[in-house]
Amino acid sequence: MKLFVGLGNPGKGYARHRHNVGFMALERIAQRHGLGPWKKRYHGLVAEGPIGGRRVMLLMPQTFMNDSGQAVGEAQRYLKIDEGDIYVFHDEIDLAPAKLRVKVGGGNAGHNGLRSISAHVGNEYARVRIGVGHPGSKDAVVHYVLHDFSKADQEWLEPMLDAIAEAAGRLAAGDEARFLTDVARRLQPAQTTGASGRKGKSAGGADAGSDGDAEGKAEKAPAAAAATAEAAAPAPGGEAPRKAATPPRAVPRAAAPAQAQRGGSLAENLKRWLRGRG
Repeated sequence: MKLFVGLGNPGKGYARHRHNVGFMALERIAQRHGLGPWKKRYHGLVAEGPIGGRRVMLLMPQTFMNDSGQAVGEAQRYLKIDEGDIYVFHDEIDLAPAKLRVKVGGGNAGHNGLRSISAHVGNEYARVRIGVGHPGSKDAVVHYVLHDFSKADQEWLEPMLDAIAEAAGRLAAGDEARFLTDVARRLQPAQTTGASGRKGKSAGGADAGSDGDAEGKAEKAPAAAAATAEAAAPAPGGEAPRKAATPPRAVPRAAAPAQAQRGGSLAENLKRWLRGRG
């Protein structure tokens, strides 16, 4: 069994805050997989059911963020779940908006919800870090996370939540790598065709490296090969490739005046010879 924990603060006033994106993720997972109704248990709200054929319990602590570990610790002890089977979904200001990472263990980066959980259950649980961006100043962090997502954020937030919910079965199976891959694929823009007619994917695409490798090899091609390719290319208008031909041998410019001078001398000598005979 896996325990999925979403972090946030209870109450309608906090519902759309950046700090509550963990709650949002769990609500979307429950909606996508038909889990519910939510029940009060372990100082939180829980919903339980199969995800990807595996039993999962969703938990949203109702103790406020700074005491989240109280709810998680109680659920872990009752269900006898190992640390490695706990996945905590939370906001991450050190990741750009729309970025997603999964990390097991490590520091808590100043996140009070994670700090509380580590104090109650240990530190070797998985963090599903949902990037919300940084306000740019340390002094502005509290106001930033305890504020609603902007309208512009909705363009990436809704697709991200849907992708997380769709791929949740991978986490239920303990496969963090494939979870991230599935999310990335669902968020990947559709293929676009450029002016050249060549199809390509965005830089974040799963196989974006294919085009990049081809371009790298082309850049490494010898200059002679490039020259050969250019010579063999069809001429404008669909004409057949023109072969490099030896230019016609031209008479040097200096030869023409010399020949004309010799011709004039012969004519003058002939006239003198005729006058002598007369």
